[in-house]
Parts: sequence; structure tokens; C-alpha cells
Amino acid sequence: MAVEIERKFLVCGEFKHLAESSENIIQGYLNMDKERTVRVRVRGGKGYLTVKGPTNGVSRFEWEKEIPEEDARRLLQLCPRVLDKTRHIVNHAGHVFEVDEFHGDNEGLVVAEIELSSEDEVFERPQWLGEEVSYDRRYYNSQLLAKPYKTW
Repeated sequence: MAVEIERKFLVCGEFKHLAESSENIIQGYLNMDKERTVRVRVRGGKGYLTVKGPTNGVSRFEWEKEIPEEDARRLLQLCPRVLDKTRHIVNHAGHVFEVDEFHGDNEGLVVAEIELSSEDEVFERPQWLGEEVSYDRRYYNSQLLAKPYKTW
């Protein structure tokens, strides 16, 4: 079982020309409570089922399993709402930033995430990286479905 250590930031500048790849992601949640979320996702022609535990600082338990895309699409039908976003992969100074550009009810929101090996790992901030929002629950994907960005 893995522990995910992730920090989130708003994006305040142009980054797309630096992206090594971009792909659409559709995801929904089968369970969203403080103790655990169960996410289903379609990405790159594959399906994924992910279980995440409660957040402790910027760390949390994460388990993910690849499943057939068709199964994931069927599970998405059980989700009350789905999230649509484009993920851009940007490498910067030895770290990978996953930059999510949201669509639909979250249009206009762009968030960059970086996974670290420890909570105190040092990394170089690119110029386009803005305010840190790691501790603001509103920016959790599950919360963006419950209270979309356009309603803030």
C-alpha cells in the first residue's frame, strides 16, 4: 500500500508550451467522505479504481488498480456527477507537475500538483506556479464535484 505525498498550487502563468503530454480525464466518486474516497477514472483508454484515505498534512493513503475501460465507464454511470479535465504533464527541475485544466462547472480553474517523496522535500518552483492550496479542501477533486468552482 502506498502513501501519496502531494502539494497543490494554483497556476498563474502560461505553461502549456512546456507540457510533454496532455490527455483528457473523466472521473467520478463512488464514495466521498472524510475517512475515504473511492474514485473511478477513465484516462488514456484505460480505467482505474482508486481508494484514498484521510489526509494528514499533505500525505494520504492511496491504492489504485487498473480496470478495463468498459468497466470504468459503467461504474461512472453510478456516480451522481463526473469531473472532466485535461491533464498536462510538465517536467521542471527534476520534478513532474501534473497540471489539471478543468472543464464544465469548474471551467477556469487550473491546478498544478507535485508528488514528493517526503513532506519536506525541496523543489524548484516554476514561474507559472501560484498560491499553494494544498490545505484548502475546496480544491480536492471530490469537493469540486460537490461545490463546483463556478459557484464560489
